[in-house]
Amino acid sequence: MARSTLKLLMIFSVWTGLVFFSSACVTSPPPLLEFNLAKAALQAAEAAEAARFDPGHFHEAEDSFRKAKSLLSEREHDLAKTLFVKARIAAEKAENTARAMKQKSGEVF
Repeated sequence: MARSTLKLLMIFSVWTGLVFFSSACVTSPPPLLEFNLAKAALQAAEAAEAARFDPGHFHEAEDSFRKAKSLLSEREHDLAKTLFVKARIAAEKAENTARAMKQKSGEVF
């Protein structure tokens, strides 16, 4: 009886170890869509001269994008995704502010 209990205990231990090991290796996929959207938003903000008209949001977007790229290279995909979204939103705000201020001042964009 002790031998069968020991055998069951060993099987259970191996099974538990495999479950924990396999769950630790699972990562989310790289946030490529969020990366591309943030990059396009930053480029649009640059084209609208957002650094001149709304430097706060523009630099926030650049900083978030830079940090997200670093996290992406470290395979921290969930955190990178969050920062890419933050970068896109800040870049869009900066672009919108720049365009509104240009229009208000009569500047052509």
